[in-house]
Amino acid sequence: MSKDTNKAEEYVRQTGSLKQRLSRVKATRWCRFGIVAAIYVLWTVWMGNPWLLLGLLLLGDIYLTQFLPWGAWKGIKNPLLRTIMSWIDAIVYALVLVYFLFLFVGQNFQIPSSSLEKTLLTGDFLWVNKYTYGPRVPQTPLHFPLAQNTLPLLNCKSYIEKPQLKYHRLKGLRNVERMDIVVFNFPTGDTVALNCPNPDYYTLCYQYGREAVRCNEAKFGKIVYRPVDRRDNYVKRCLGLPGETIQIKDGIVYANGKAVEQPASVQYNYYVSTNGTPISDELFDELGISQEDRHIAARMGMQGTQYVLPLTSDMVKRLQQESWVGDIQRIQPAVDEAVYTFPLGKNYGWTHSNYGPLWVPKKGSTVELTVENLPLYERCIRNYEGNTLQVQDGTILINGKATTTYTFQMDYYWMMGDNRDNSSDSRYWGFVPEDHIVGTPSIILISFDKDHSLLDGGIRWNRIFKTPNPDKR
Repeated sequence: MSKDTNKAEEYVRQTGSLKQRLSRVKATRWCRFGIVAAIYVLWTVWMGNPWLLLGLLLLGDIYLTQFLPWGAWKGIKNPLLRTIMSWIDAIVYALVLVYFLFLFVGQNFQIPSSSLEKTLLTGDFLWVNKYTYGPRVPQTPLHFPLAQNTLPLLNCKSYIEKPQLKYHRLKGLRNVERMDIVVFNFPTGDTVALNCPNPDYYTLCYQYGREAVRCNEAKFGKIVYRPVDRRDNYVKRCLGLPGETIQIKDGIVYANGKAVEQPASVQYNYYVSTNGTPISDELFDELGISQEDRHIAARMGMQGTQYVLPLTSDMVKRLQQESWVGDIQRIQPAVDEAVYTFPLGKNYGWTHSNYGPLWVPKKGSTVELTVENLPLYERCIRNYEGNTLQVQDGTILINGKATTTYTFQMDYYWMMGDNRDNSSDSRYWGFVPEDHIVGTPSIILISFDKDHSLLDGGIRWNRIFKTPNPDKR
């Protein structure tokens, strides 16, 4: 067949009335359109927005009528340019699929710290499903799907701040439950000093003063604001549910006066004394204590070698089997620890091991507000639920009106790490609002041990495809 004939057929295919175009569509293409359209309609029903059905017109043009020249690049004569365009077309198509997959199904997540050890280990790569609690409709829809807030290499924002949509969550299988491991956006990550992501901006302001942080870009970096869904991802265990009163006594969490069952893997810091014999790397590896958690203690009046180690009860029993191990003593929290508990700078006399009681806000519930308890809920009222808040001569003003009560618009949760003495969690920065919830891990995809090379135990084969939350029944 001649080139002129091919061109003529292509011209006929891309021209004509709607009826003529539809009459030339092959049965296989009708079938593909039907499958895609059915999925799209089901997604529209799930979204609960009938206006999205207008997208069927776009799908119809892509698969059937082709009034827009979607495949015009295929007619480019230059083979190199045509190859480049084919790659661009494939990449754009893949990114669109990844965008919707990550938004509405799930995404991968890496454990960056030891706050949940031994349940989750540093180097675990998880698949976090979003359908259990229901996926959020993106509040920042214009973002690159493979980056949370910063583009690698380019080191710039991976999103465009406008437009910003209101929070809306699609129907899921259930709500967050106690003992769930939950991935969420960092609640106090709305403002970030780029050179100092840890501690967070508000702790930096408490330590150095707000003006000092904002005026010293060389030390603290540029100060940026991030929308809710573009804030850093954290992962913790949910121990307090909306409407419950949480209290911690000697490290044990109580909900409404009843002790919450501790995970088998819960850890606390201990002093471990030996007769001078060092703990071997082999024993450290057997216990699962990473190099960054192996600390030598300097204690007055102590003989031999003393370590500071995070241990579970089983790990304590294992060390006690060694004849050269002496006293193993749990470390009690320092008195000045109360300075850095939530609410920051408002010393209620609480520490990380003895905290509360504290009521967790629940959607639709009303709390009596006083100047004394306002610091516990002011961030919820102002930052998370978008109200103005002032105190004038002992009177609380919300949106300019004097009040003694507040009714919450969202549910909130109390999150903590299993590595209790080495976890930045709700004891430091408070409640997690429901609009910050991302999802829950469903499987460990792979796990890397950074203390070992890939050929020498660097891959934890025994963790691959295992449940990330064996304590949840």
